[in-house]
Amino acid sequence: MAEELISLLEEIRGCRLCAQALPLGPRPVLRAGAGARLLVVGQAPGTRVHETGIPWNDPSGDRLREWLELDRQTFYDSERIAIVPMGFCYPGRGRGGDLPPRPECAPTWHPRLLAALPRVRLTLLIGRYAQAWYLGTGRERLTETVGRYRDFLPGFFPLPHPSPRNRLWLRQRPWFEEQVVPALRQEVHRALESQ
Repeated sequence: MAEELISLLEEIRGCRLCAQALPLGPRPVLRAGAGARLLVVGQAPGTRVHETGIPWNDPSGDRLREWLELDRQTFYDSERIAIVPMGFCYPGRGRGGDLPPRPECAPTWHPRLLAALPRVRLTLLIGRYAQAWYLGTGRERLTETVGRYRDFLPGFFPLPHPSPRNRLWLRQRPWFEEQVVPALRQEVHRALESQ
């Protein structure tokens, strides 16, 4: 199984499916190991992540690791945690921020990746794109989906994006950090400790 995953990751890193649409060119950013128990599904890399090739290597990642109560070493241990965005490459910038993940990416790669990660116990779905794809919550507001996180356990845990741009969302919803974050930490640690 590990050899299949290594081969698949090489194939993904060589992907040029939507190269013409990417302003900075293709650079798929993801991490995964066959032993991963936790899967983190985000949106798409930003410019800093594109430059470094390290997922969640920005202020959003700092906040995410704080929510999860994980240090960088644990977070980037691909034998424990797989990090797979909905779109593997930086999609470009729009009027309100980064563009959505490219639509070709998830249908092309996610089913094969999930099949190669059989030990995953919990999948964190960060943002509307991941939640719509995995939970079918396309028309539901993110606040509603996150608020009913218990409905998706034990396999999935929906989260807002930890971007500094979401400070207002977090400030207006104190229940997220008071109730959801402690439950998130408990579920993450349970998944990482499972056999």
